[in-house]
Amino acid sequence: MRLRLWTLALLLCALSGIVHADVFRPAYLELSETGNESYDVLWKVPAQDENARLSLEVTFPPDTRVSGSRRSVFTGDAVVERWQIQRPGGLVGQTLRVQGKAVGVSDVIVRIERRDGTSQVERLALARPEFVVEASAGTGEIAWSYLVLGVEHILGGIDHLLFVLALLLIVRGGMRIVATVTAFTLAHSITLVAATLGWVHVPGPPVEAIIAMSIVFVAAEVVHGLRGRPGLTARTPWLVAFSFGLLHGFGFAGALAEVGLPQKAIPVALLMFNVGVEVGQLLFVAAVLLLIATARRVAFRLPRWADYAMPYAIGMMAMFWVIERVASFWA
Repeated sequence: MRLRLWTLALLLCALSGIVHADVFRPAYLELSETGNESYDVLWKVPAQDENARLSLEVTFPPDTRVSGSRRSVFTGDAVVERWQIQRPGGLVGQTLRVQGKAVGVSDVIVRIERRDGTSQVERLALARPEFVVEASAGTGEIAWSYLVLGVEHILGGIDHLLFVLALLLIVRGGMRIVATVTAFTLAHSITLVAATLGWVHVPGPPVEAIIAMSIVFVAAEVVHGLRGRPGLTARTPWLVAFSFGLLHGFGFAGALAEVGLPQKAIPVALLMFNVGVEVGQLLFVAAVLLLIATARRVAFRLPRWADYAMPYAIGMMAMFWVIERVASFWA
């Protein structure tokens, strides 16, 4: 009997409760340089309502002065604060930190817009949420930043990974796997570019709900195959991967919209973010295939019901996301 890596799915589902299925809602800090020593600050912190937000604050160098009033607004899923700061000599070379009780709970994305049109993008480590403000970056540095951001996004996107995992449970044969992964890649690349450049606009919440439904559909297809009734995914996996890949691309675009693109290097940043997503996806696929190959070499048999544990675990978690995301329409 073919050994299935159901424990991997259970682990991923457990982790998904922590990261909320890659809705990609980290805290977000944006600094826009307005002068040699002045900046506009935008600080976005996840929140349930105006009075229930994550306890996170930005710490600037001691000689930084706030100019003007600090404005705050609740957007539905976050509290957004705006204010201006000034510091003699500017912030280049200075270390900024994020502090508070919620440190280690939420990721923090940082974006610095310089007056020359270049930018610095950072994703802060949960264990050490601090960074150094750098001088103007070259194209190579921008490319590397967005490549890393793309890899981190897909590897932290539990819902996208569960969709790919469910496909791998159905598709057999090297060429069919390659065709399926290629179709998924092509599809989400199309919608990622179209949405990011503003050619197509699709509301985020419905897309996130349908992405979750796509996982439910493929998980159900796995169960049908185990019962001897292979469905559409088993017959034409590339068609299913391409169709749902278009939706997943809108999800990736929503993630990129949170960070934004540097005005002087939009093509490079967009390309490298997409490449980063593909690199992360291929790393995940390679890891799963390696685990499957290793498991087949182990003389260990699981009971029949274990074959169903993985698709049911994936499907139940995805259905939870569907309900959660649909409910958010009226939140």
